Amino acid sequence: MSLQKSAPPSLHPQSAPPHLDDQKTESFPAYSEEKAAEHHAAQHHDQRPLHDSHKRPEFHTARSTEKVRTFSLLLSNLRKHEDGAKWAPPRRFSADLERSRELEFEVHVEETLKQILDREDTDKNIQITIEDKGPKWINLGTLHSDGYVKHDIRTTYHMSNLLQELTIAKEKGLKCIILSESRINENPVDRLARLIKDEFWSNLTRQIDGGNVAKVGLDTKDWNEHPRPRIYVPRGAPEQHEYYTRIAHEHPEVNLDVVWLSEDPSNEEYVRDLNDAPGLLALEMERVKDTKKGEPDFKGLKFVVPGGRFNELYGWDSYMESLGLIIHDKVTLAKNMVKHFCFCIRHYGKILNANRTYYLCRTQPPFLTDMALRVYSRIKHQPDAKEFLRVATLAAIKEYYNVWMSAPRYDAESGLSRYRAQGLGVPPETEASHFEHVLSPYAKKHNMSYKEFIRAYNFGKVHEPELDNFFLHDRAVRESGHDTSYRLENVAADLAVVDLNSCLYKYETDIAHIIETEFDGHLTIPSGFCAKRYAPGYVEIPSTWTQRAAQRKETMTKLMWDEKTGMFFDYDTHLKKQTGYESVTTFWSLWAGVATQEQAHALVKRALPLFEVGGGLVSGTEKSRGSISLSRPNRQWDYPFGWAPQQILAWHGMLKYGYEQDAKRLAYRWCHMVTRAFVDFNGVVVEKYNVTDPKRPHIVAAEYGNQGSDFKGRPTEGFGWVNASYIVGLNILDRSMRRGLGALATWEEYRNAKAPKHRASSTYATKIVEDLKPHLVPTIPEVVSPAAIGSPSGHEQEHRTDQPHGAASHVPATSGAAHPRQAALAAMRFDGAVDWRHQNVFTEVGE
Repeated sequence: MSLQKSAPPSLHPQSAPPHLDDQKTESFPAYSEEKAAEHHAAQHHDQRPLHDSHKRPEFHTARSTEKVRTFSLLLSNLRKHEDGAKWAPPRRFSADLERSRELEFEVHVEETLKQILDREDTDKNIQITIEDKGPKWINLGTLHSDGYVKHDIRTTYHMSNLLQELTIAKEKGLKCIILSESRINENPVDRLARLIKDEFWSNLTRQIDGGNVAKVGLDTKDWNEHPRPRIYVPRGAPEQHEYYTRIAHEHPEVNLDVVWLSEDPSNEEYVRDLNDAPGLLALEMERVKDTKKGEPDFKGLKFVVPGGRFNELYGWDSYMESLGLIIHDKVTLAKNMVKHFCFCIRHYGKILNANRTYYLCRTQPPFLTDMALRVYSRIKHQPDAKEFLRVATLAAIKEYYNVWMSAPRYDAESGLSRYRAQGLGVPPETEASHFEHVLSPYAKKHNMSYKEFIRAYNFGKVHEPELDNFFLHDRAVRESGHDTSYRLENVAADLAVVDLNSCLYKYETDIAHIIETEFDGHLTIPSGFCAKRYAPGYVEIPSTWTQRAAQRKETMTKLMWDEKTGMFFDYDTHLKKQTGYESVTTFWSLWAGVATQEQAHALVKRALPLFEVGGGLVSGTEKSRGSISLSRPNRQWDYPFGWAPQQILAWHGMLKYGYEQDAKRLAYRWCHMVTRAFVDFNGVVVEKYNVTDPKRPHIVAAEYGNQGSDFKGRPTEGFGWVNASYIVGLNILDRSMRRGLGALATWEEYRNAKAPKHRASSTYATKIVEDLKPHLVPTIPEVVSPAAIGSPSGHEQEHRTDQPHGAASHVPATSGAAHPRQAALAAMRFDGAVDWRHQNVFTEVGE
């Protein structure tokens, strides 16, 4: 076959050359090896003469390698001048996808792990953080070069990511892994969200049944000399007692003790006596296929625990966790926890602080109705959805009457409710020395040792009215969930607090709504959920609950609202006055909907500035907390600490009243602080934060310290409600804000970047290419401030001078060296953003 040579295309400016992809291809006969080699070299080394480039070769051979495809970007397509005039299109530039493909590293696990820990982990805690003094640098060989080509991995964040990935590989028993650059370079917001969804939730998930009751039955807070796994089963669940007894007989080696619970599990003397043999309380189970012997078999419903030393089903922790679980489509877990709460109310009389025997007299802030409604909204299509909501509503009604509207928690004179847990003696779940400073003087007074006095006091052998009053309030503080705080110390049992009464207002409005919209205006109460004051079969109607809500709202405004300060205060039912303690729980009134629109405006405009700090909302004001000293130490629910529940409820409350921008700002502050600690401290996510400390917010010097930071190599759980708060916060933020978080911009930096006077204009478009260069090929690996992109912190700068001999002086564009902020900036370039120096990093096309 012969080919007719095609004429060269016209070189006229208006005539475009034909696109190679549009030309027809044909097969050609073989020709000499010399010509084939010559043509192959021309193809791959691009050494053909420029003036002959328009000619088609007379002969072709099959392509020996895959064709390299290119793409182009016209900057003129991005923006126009402000005056509307078009500017001349610049020459387009192309990228070789073969050359720009993602790097992969072949990493020998043990060798590399030892190398980075020996050199980087200078404080020997098996973490790489900004407090380590190592060089923050390693050189890894790429997979496609068989390790010949080396690339640098630098900065604290990227080195800690490498440590985490190697730790995972070691846990799996892998000797060598292929690690992608994208995993090391992963945007910190995306990385944390991924870890929460794919790892943290599953690692915090528990299940109580025969497969693990021996393990979960053990209690780290059991201070007895000979602890053993023990489970208490309520009288109303005989099938569970039979099941666990069978498990104990089949596995005598686990030494499981299966015990019937008393008919009156809230009796103070009975609960006190159980402290000598504490145990786990049974939870809801589901029937599964019978055993081979025909015996009934059961499986525990999975639930999520807070984490750290808290490994049981906790009350309000579970509600907060459910908010994140639902967003992550883990609705079944949230549904299970609602079922567990209904089981607890049916058999134990209340939602417990946690499912341990020493919590039988103590509950926690009530969130059941809102939790059930959120789950129901996601499972309406399921055949059991309506029954699920009915049972949850019945349980909430029983809890409302028997717990919150009955003595000792209900104060008839004010019409408000209090945290006022029953119990005798010293709370057994605390560390053995927790109350030593309180009890030692009394032990000395009675000429007893510390342990002897505790036992004598618990069993009424000695009488100390002052101690009785102290522990009455201490139990109330623990029941409130805010243990501990100077807001509640020595007064908690007498306080009708804003947070509790806001929750009860929400119960009242939710129950009215559910009965009206889901059950045709009436709900019959069966015997299993009948309150003490009623007979089975009575009917609840919406108007009853609407009236109760209106009455509570009126009472809260009368007794708790202070017009001068524009906020709600706790009400002392003993002194008949407001406490005046400025607490962030004032915003629970917004979440519950109890505040009027005028009150909401005052709360946001006048009260909010008292609590808003760099990391979000602080628990209380420094003024209300008072001075701190050795004799008056920090309390973890006071200034300067902030907690996830306070953030979440405030965000949702402000959104409910239309203060969207305030909610977004607060969510941004909190999520930035969590992200910053995550980046700087090896992926740490903890129970609570010092929201006033921008550098080490996870360090809490109060009481038992923090939970969630004691891990080796990599984080595995985070902490339940902080995990949820991060996901809820991201769900509130818009895309631009999430990019700001990924760049580690503080709220102030982000706000300035988004200010209208700094909006991007076409005058910046011509500088995009120049702006890209210093960030795609940065000369300095670590960044700490947007004012100086590319300049290291003092700490990092110190170690740049100490880098190993032969280390690269700059980091290649495709290496793992870019700081999260730099990586985010580079990624944003083609979305219409410009340089930090133009203060408009977060402007997006189409926003």
